[in-house]
Amino acid sequence: MQSNFFTEILLPLALAVVMLGMGLSLVPKDFQRITRDPIAVAVGTICQVLLLPLLGVLITLFVPMQSAIAVGLIVLAVCPGGPSSNLLSYLAKGDVALSVTLTAFSSIITVFTIPIFTNLALQHFLDQSAAISLPIGRTMLQIFLITLLPTALGMVIRHQFPDTAKRIEKQMSRLAAGLLALIIVLILIREGSKLPGFIAQVGIGVLLLNLLATLAGFWIGKLFRLPLAQQICIAIEVGIQNGTLAIAITAGLLNNLDMAVPAAVYSLLMYVTGFGAILYGRRVSSSVSTSK
Repeated sequence: MQSNFFTEILLPLALAVVMLGMGLSLVPKDFQRITRDPIAVAVGTICQVLLLPLLGVLITLFVPMQSAIAVGLIVLAVCPGGPSSNLLSYLAKGDVALSVTLTAFSSIITVFTIPIFTNLALQHFLDQSAAISLPIGRTMLQIFLITLLPTALGMVIRHQFPDTAKRIEKQMSRLAAGLLALIIVLILIREGSKLPGFIAQVGIGVLLLNLLATLAGFWIGKLFRLPLAQQICIAIEVGIQNGTLAIAITAGLLNNLDMAVPAAVYSLLMYVTGFGAILYGRRVSSSVSTSK
């Protein structure tokens, strides 16, 4: 569960390649539209920063689990989606520009909120506290290198060579689907022998967090009458958490492998349920396009 070649190099590299492909599908007007109508950004950010911790707390109250596991679930709930949510939004026909924007916003904000919520969970469940602080400079550099830089590069290629970009973008979409399947296979290989025990400990709580957060994001998007692509995007951004970051905090900073169990299980389940979101998003998007 600790950082290795997969989490440190292969996964970020794969996600960066996917972000390049997403950039090929974007133009500056996509982001200008968001700044003119900031409701979606506000709704998505508030859901990620406030709704998710609340859901995590409610699940620990109703689903029996060890104290250390409960802390791990709370830590998982307060970690932002990261590039994985951008990938799923892209494949599910969500609003990619909104997804990238929400990832950047939530990643900056949670640099400050993760230590606060983690310490509250430690104090409540274990009567402990810890000096948790995420390296702001490193976190911002990671966001830039994995998310923003490849996306910007893809947009530049789209602007300079539009015909070439359209051809490449179709191939990148297939590559993105292939990379998603590869990620699931590699996680199964890496954690396969441990998964039955992990799922027995925290499977219900993790699945509830994933499903309830996704449904809440989609329902709130509908409540605010956002376009379908933005509803799909917010559902995925709220429903998908950064399991790798949660493992780094629990197994690394807190040095507690029990706390890392929820994130380890989630790192697999989020891609499985993500496939369901992709299928639903593509189906409803096709239906809307056909009816127009």
